[in-house]
Amino acid sequence: MIMTERQHKFSGTKEVQEHLSFDHLKLSAWMDANVADFSGPLTVKEFKGGQSNPTYQLITPTKRYVLRRKPPGVLMPSAHAVDREYRVIAALGKTDFPIPKAYALCEDVEVIGTMFYVMEMVDGRIFWDLSLPDQTKSERTNIYRSKLETLARLQKINPSEIGLDGFGKTENYIARQVHRWSKIYVASETKNIPLMDKLNTWLPDNIPDSQELSVIHGDYRLDNMVCHPTEPKVIAVLDWELSTLGHPLGDFVYHLAPWMLPNMDGISSLSGLNLPEMGIPTEEEYISMYCELTHRNEIENLEFYKAYTMWRLAAIYQGIVKRVEDGTAASADAYRSTEYVEVFAEEAWKYAQSV
Repeated sequence: MIMTERQHKFSGTKEVQEHLSFDHLKLSAWMDANVADFSGPLTVKEFKGGQSNPTYQLITPTKRYVLRRKPPGVLMPSAHAVDREYRVIAALGKTDFPIPKAYALCEDVEVIGTMFYVMEMVDGRIFWDLSLPDQTKSERTNIYRSKLETLARLQKINPSEIGLDGFGKTENYIARQVHRWSKIYVASETKNIPLMDKLNTWLPDNIPDSQELSVIHGDYRLDNMVCHPTEPKVIAVLDWELSTLGHPLGDFVYHLAPWMLPNMDGISSLSGLNLPEMGIPTEEEYISMYCELTHRNEIENLEFYKAYTMWRLAAIYQGIVKRVEDGTAASADAYRSTEYVEVFAEEAWKYAQSV
């Protein structure tokens, strides 16, 4: 795999940072009691990627696992819900949807200091560079189609049939998300951004009247997927921290963000690339493909969903800014998030003016 700067920065593991370390013997004893067929000794590494829930590779002589935990420190209410993440992974594991096997959830903070869960380590490739520089033109096309086919599969699953009744309210998803992220944004605000205040007022008054329902991933993007070691297809979807039940367009238009995002250092964007030459669908082609896979004629109110998506991204990055200030951000690069918030707010407002 070609190691671009972003691929090198986020791929693989590193030694566990001191503020995220814990007692390996306590964890090993817990796994011995709660994870079938576990056998130590245990070696622990920290994955490089991710800025929210710290993620670790657990290595034994015969098997590898992944551990996801709440970060230590004072956290935003309802954030870092690894118990919800575990629940949706376990539920989807009952279907043929590509998901790691969930082994066990630990709510006892005495084990490693915060709640965590352990899941299967899926062997494959995680691509951090949207341009897929080491893939052929046809492989890029197939990977992008596989991402979309996988999302369409998720949106066809009936939540009640896999035990996800009550996982989220069944109505007014966008309104609830706007309310939630407005609260999170205000709680994590470090400076006044007038456009965010405008959007916090505009969005609730302009929500489309649509009540479609599906399982929502909440952060559906390329680097949250494991691709087959050699074939251009998705074999596992990761990072379900923001999952809930809601409107499927919330996930899809968020997934469209790379076509919408400006070309900024540290941001995954397709802006400025010759997509047809590379075999990557244009935004229009990707939307058409999604409509085909989900049996839609068109995406109604697309400009609203784009405004909502960019505003939500601004709120998410503001949360990272706050965690940097508080010293609880998992990634060393999280400090860069502060420059993104205002730019995303500007983009969101542009889309809002087109509604």
